[in-house]
Order: sequence, then C-alpha cells, then structure tokens
Amino acid sequence: MTDSPIKTSEQIAALKGLLTPIADREPGPVLLCLQAVQGHYGYVPEGAVAVVAEVCNVTRADVHGVFSYYSDLKKSPPPAISVRLCAAEACQAVGGRGLAAAWSEACAADPKLAAATGTDEPVFCLGNCALGPAALVNDQLIGRANVATLKSAVEAAQNVTEATR
Repeated sequence: MTDSPIKTSEQIAALKGLLTPIADREPGPVLLCLQAVQGHYGYVPEGAVAVVAEVCNVTRADVHGVFSYYSDLKKSPPPAISVRLCAAEACQAVGGRGLAAAWSEACAADPKLAAATGTDEPVFCLGNCALGPAALVNDQLIGRANVATLKSAVEAAQNVTEATR
C-alpha cells in the first residue's frame, strides 16, 4: 500500500469539500464519490474510504464493497505511462494473448520499461476490433499492436512527459 495523501484534518476537510456536493445532489453517491476521489488523486488512497463512508452516510464496508467490485478503481497511484492491452475475444483471436506474454517478457527484461509502465492492465474492448490486437498507451489507441509499436508509443509518451516538465 502506498503512503496515503489523506492524513491531516486539512486534507480530510479538502476531500469532504470535494465529495459533499456529490453526496448532496445524487442518490446512492458512493460510486460517484469514489470516482471523484480517483479523478482527484489518480487512485483511491487508503484514507478516502472512511471519508466517503462518512460523507455518504454509509458504512466503510459498503464503500469497500463498491470499491473492490469496480476494477477501474485503483488503490495505488497509476504508473507514469499507462499500457492497457485489449483482452476481448476479437483481439485474442488475432494474437492478443501472445502480445500480452511478449509485453510481459519485454518488461521483465527491461527494468526501466517496467518501472515506467507498471504492470499491463487488461481492458475489455477498445472498439478497434478490425485492427487487433489493440492497445492503449496513455490515451493513444494503437491498432495491430506489437512490442515494437508499444515501446515506440511508450518512448513518445516519455518524450511528451519530459517536454512538459
């Protein structure tokens, strides 16, 4: 578990300020509040579950149940560069599983690549079935993906990140 950015009473108050308007206007706001937390921090820090529970007037168990059900909600910060490989049937039929294995091997062989991209996070259908296997590198959709095109997209994303510093 990563170090939570929600420790002080000021940080808790700021988070409540983000969530209270959602809880006040929406019925059943737990998921919306968790999405807002993730939108703000990039993930759902450890201390956020208790704050969401308090603001939504539900138990922490209720919040944890919603949090653990939705795989798009993350408990750790995202990698600098997100690599998501399509795991849907159409992409699997044209080499998606082989691409996932090859990408895993490439990351195992290159610690810098692995550190920049984290672990592959499967996504189910990117709507690019005719050009499978498909992948997303940050928000760039890649068709007919292979390890070389993924590495190239990761390098381009790193260059963009460095240029904006």
